[in-house]
Amino acid sequence: MSKYVERFNTPERVLHWFVTVTFFTQLLSGLGLYSRLFVGYQDFFGGGQGAILVHKIAGILFLASSLLLFLNHRREISAMDDDDRRWLSKMGGYLSREPFQENNGKFNAGQKLFGIFMGMATLVLGVTGIVIWIPLSFPRVVVQLSLLVHGLIFVLFIMVVIVHIYLATIGNPGTLDGMLWGRVTRLWARKHHGKWFREITGQEKAG
Repeated sequence: MSKYVERFNTPERVLHWFVTVTFFTQLLSGLGLYSRLFVGYQDFFGGGQGAILVHKIAGILFLASSLLLFLNHRREISAMDDDDRRWLSKMGGYLSREPFQENNGKFNAGQKLFGIFMGMATLVLGVTGIVIWIPLSFPRVVVQLSLLVHGLIFVLFIMVVIVHIYLATIGNPGTLDGMLWGRVTRLWARKHHGKWFREITGQEKAG
């Protein structure tokens, strides 16, 4: 018996990393547009105009791929059960020294909320980005509001992604393996996503 179980298939991993690449491309190309403190980053794209062009192209690709990622997992992240509510009440055990026994499906409650936030934030960034792209087509107040919301969501997105990266690496060793190689150890799956592990291995039916 293999000591590994499949966590994510190849198309899922390719889509995830495509979203990641387009997100950070937007981040680097948009920093100079967000604040003059980061204008130097525009040199990576051949200057201001180049950064704007790259930001627009990456924005379209990010919007499409991020929404596709959300739709692919919408059923798994949209349903909350008692175990999810228990996870939320204990904050996954991260803020307590007391042992916390997880019993999650494929995604825990925090991952589900992250997925929902990402889908909603992507839509907001897309809509406000379109308004900013063609400002003369909208009333001035709408453009100004879009600039404000776009910037706020941009900052919030970065904060949430930083937490996501931490929890997928240092915070939970072994988690990143699923997105790199598509598989995780049985021990990891049983510990962090016991309900999902029993489902995919048939142990729940056998029990």
